[in-house]
Amino acid sequence: MTEKQKPARILSIDALRGFDMFWITGGDVFFVTLFAFIGTPFCEKLALQLDHPAWSGFHFYDLIFPLFLFIVGLSMPFSITRRMERGSSRKDIYKHIFRRTIILYLLGMVYNGLFHFNFETLRYTGVLHRIAFTYFFASLIVMNYKQKGQLFWAVTITLAYWLVLLKVSVPGFGAYHLTPEGNLAGFIDRKFLPGSFCCYKFGDNEGILTNFPAIVNVLAGVLAGYRLLKPEPEKKKIIFFIVSGVILIIIALLWNMIYPINKYLWTGSYVSLTCGLSMLAICLFYWLIDVRGYTRWAFPFTVIGMNCITIYVLQGFFDFGVIAKIFIHGVYTKMGAFQFPFYEFCVLATKWLFLYFLYRQRLFLKV
Repeated sequence: MTEKQKPARILSIDALRGFDMFWITGGDVFFVTLFAFIGTPFCEKLALQLDHPAWSGFHFYDLIFPLFLFIVGLSMPFSITRRMERGSSRKDIYKHIFRRTIILYLLGMVYNGLFHFNFETLRYTGVLHRIAFTYFFASLIVMNYKQKGQLFWAVTITLAYWLVLLKVSVPGFGAYHLTPEGNLAGFIDRKFLPGSFCCYKFGDNEGILTNFPAIVNVLAGVLAGYRLLKPEPEKKKIIFFIVSGVILIIIALLWNMIYPINKYLWTGSYVSLTCGLSMLAICLFYWLIDVRGYTRWAFPFTVIGMNCITIYVLQGFFDFGVIAKIFIHGVYTKMGAFQFPFYEFCVLATKWLFLYFLYRQRLFLKV
């Protein structure tokens, strides 16, 4: 492949990843406190969007994790292409996949408190665990199937999961009982998953069975990534993302009538909705940044996106508010009701400045 043929870096991918992680690194808490300070009914409704529904339903915050999985897939065609350009064999790429999966899973275990050595209460699943699991299986599919085969796997996994929920009975409840206490995913977690659960008492939010439909979010990102790589006019790519996104959202809303949109169970309607919204998200970022060239507004997100795993893990161990208070302790306590959003903004800014330092030093955590 010549220098001109090499795929250019798609800046919108890093920016979208950073936008997604912005909410996890403190953007959610800042806006919740800001909306509470403003206190209007409209702001109260906006604050609700930054929390998950009690069970079925959909809020903005329910998009954050599946969007990240989508972006994991979005980057996959580019990373595989680059490795092949450097002369990596399939064996070398498989080694990289295994190594990355193990590192992500171990980071997840450390994040959950592995070194407390309290194995009875340790949580054995989580965000990083799910990223590791879905990345691993999506990578195997990408390495062994072409795009039509990848699409086939995405559809098959989604329908197979629905069929399992439809047909497999839970003792005392029967089949297709999609309540917190009677669903099959929760029953399997209670039966086979040791340690503690999150985020409902009858099962784990990132439990065993729900890992499988989450693979589809990664595969959807892979297919979108191939579209970004395709040598065709930018207008065609944008049309593809819009049409695909709208179709997936319509499917989700129709399916929701008999198969509720539910993040805890990662239902097929939830997968379809989040994949559709993710398609529209990359479409918007791609059009603004890579097509129109509006890059300055996205730079703060790019800084976060380049070291997203770093900040996710570190904020689980270190209180960035300690540093923020060094500079604002004499100010924020005198701000009355505004001290809470001001404090959260300063904590968020402290995290960003740390990531900006890493960015300027070209230090990036590669797993």
